Amino acid sequence: MKTVGLVTLEEKNEIQTLFERRNGLNELAKILTPDNEALYQKLVKDMGETGTKFQKWWDSMATKYQWEGSENGHWEINFETCEIFLIDNN
Repeated sequence: MKTVGLVTLEEKNEIQTLFERRNGLNELAKILTPDNEALYQKLVKDMGETGTKFQKWWDSMATKYQWEGSENGHWEINFETCEIFLIDNN
């Protein structure tokens, strides 16, 4: 794990909201069945939209701050300090 950057409090709040929403939707998906088709379709749509916004945030911040990356790695944020870490999966 290597520190590669820092984001503003506002930027951190944006990704934290998306992170919490994505996790909540994933938990809901574990208990919701396709029997309730309307709710299930809404969940699937919301999961897709939230996932897209989540990835766009990371892409945008990586471009803005020019974070070091790794082909087999990913970034993580410390929500308490706003630090960004590169986690190398090798």
